[in-house]
Amino acid sequence: MPFRERSVSLPERGSRIGSDRAEGRGAGGGRTAKWRFAGAASGGARPPNFGLPEIAFAGRSNVGKSSLINALTRSRGLARTSGTPGRTQQINFFELPGKLVFADLPGYGFARVPERVRAAWKPLVEGYLRNRDTLRAVAVIVDVRRGVEPDDQKLIDFLAACGRVPVVVATKIDKLGRGERSRSLARLATLAPDVIEFSSVTGEGQRSLWQRLATLAGLR
Repeated sequence: MPFRERSVSLPERGSRIGSDRAEGRGAGGGRTAKWRFAGAASGGARPPNFGLPEIAFAGRSNVGKSSLINALTRSRGLARTSGTPGRTQQINFFELPGKLVFADLPGYGFARVPERVRAAWKPLVEGYLRNRDTLRAVAVIVDVRRGVEPDDQKLIDFLAACGRVPVVVATKIDKLGRGERSRSLARLATLAPDVIEFSSVTGEGQRSLWQRLATLAGLR
């Protein structure tokens, strides 16, 4: 169903963080925005319906997906980070009430989880990506040093077949020098037309990514 445009801005740094939500004042000094954990779906469970535009985040198990979500929402504890790849074993939803929903998909690649659990991810994630009416775009997160790997390309191809909009986010850009960064981004641009460089450490690319995703979600 169509959405009315909703006004939302990137939260400022220094927001208060609670156990299940994060508060921050909009970049324009407007009203307070509160991100919160809104629910999850695993196995054969049907994902909750929020009636809001959604942006999904997908990537390999060690690519920094949780750190990216926390950086975008300015919430260090919203999406849990871990040194053990594959800790996200369900679809986790984070809501900016009345505005927008982020969906954190299970990491793929070499996730250290039982085979039976990984087997359950496939219908869950593919069903969500194929059938979710409120899904507006998918951020495919890749390590800029590794580029688009075979699993990433499979996802991009799947999204194209579903008519979804993929936005490739090249993370860990702070780990490369200027010359190597330019070469890596040039290679990525030959594989995906919509690439945004990003660092959760320095904040580089954060506003560009937010603005791109907000546009795709129909936000002002």
